[in-house]
Amino acid sequence: MRKGIPAQGLLYIDEKETAQKIEEYIRRSVDEKMAGGVIMGLSGGVDSALLAALAVRALGKDRVCVYFLQGKYSEKDSLDKARLVSEHLSLNLNIDSIEKAMREKEKGAPFFKWLTTVPDFMLPVIAAIYYMTVGETPYITTLRKNEIKKNRFKKWVYEHIMDGVEKMFDGPCAERRVVLEKIAVEKNFLLIGAGNKSEDMTGWFTVDGIDNMPCSPINCLYKTQVNQLAEYLGMPDAIMKRKPTADVLKGATDALALGMGYDKIDLALYGIEHNLSDEDISVYGLTIPEIRKVRRIYFLSAWKREDNVKYYGRF
Repeated sequence: MRKGIPAQGLLYIDEKETAQKIEEYIRRSVDEKMAGGVIMGLSGGVDSALLAALAVRALGKDRVCVYFLQGKYSEKDSLDKARLVSEHLSLNLNIDSIEKAMREKEKGAPFFKWLTTVPDFMLPVIAAIYYMTVGETPYITTLRKNEIKKNRFKKWVYEHIMDGVEKMFDGPCAERRVVLEKIAVEKNFLLIGAGNKSEDMTGWFTVDGIDNMPCSPINCLYKTQVNQLAEYLGMPDAIMKRKPTADVLKGATDALALGMGYDKIDLALYGIEHNLSDEDISVYGLTIPEIRKVRRIYFLSAWKREDNVKYYGRF
């Protein structure tokens, strides 16, 4: 790696060629399953918006079925943004709810329920207190949940705090998949997911959830590449500007959970994928501690990828 090369150049994609390849992958996947079309969830975020746009380009709007499945703690404007995407693509948005199923799970997550009552600005403070007390971020605790059972204190923290939080984050993704899989069978449509490469490499997904589908056409793209392609395809500004979030707890963004934004995460992941040293990656504006943080997340989340039997939607 040489100094003077723009960092974003590492992740730059040929938009036209990339779109064509993903569209061909979608068409091929539908043909192989002899399906009538595709069905997917719209969250109001850029990933599902991009996937919907590519599906429409690949199959036509009449063969693309989109659903918004309302969660109890979804952002207030999530439905509005899902409507914006569907209108932009001339799709009919089906609306349903998973609140009843999540209400049962919530009974076993008192700490998460308390978190829903605190102001957004307090979440980083609570996360910082957690780090000072436990010695790691909440997300790292969930990745190490089997290992930390050997430590009495961390085992107690996981069982009484993080277990419920993790279930409330994973629950909506799992429940949405259950709902859409049933509809997909009834309609003979192929269910597709909008998980991306950054989420996969950091483990920021729910195993067997809607963000972890056997057919995940944009799983070949880092988050920054998703943004690049979405902008190329003319996604609405309101969608492009939305902060990446699991849309489970207001204010709980991906950056808060992972410890930094995707602009840095993706550069570190690219280096990891291409077996580059920390020093080589740091040329592109990351500090060694930042790179090591991403490496640790990648290493600790390996079990999620190993336990995950799926076909990657790569070219």
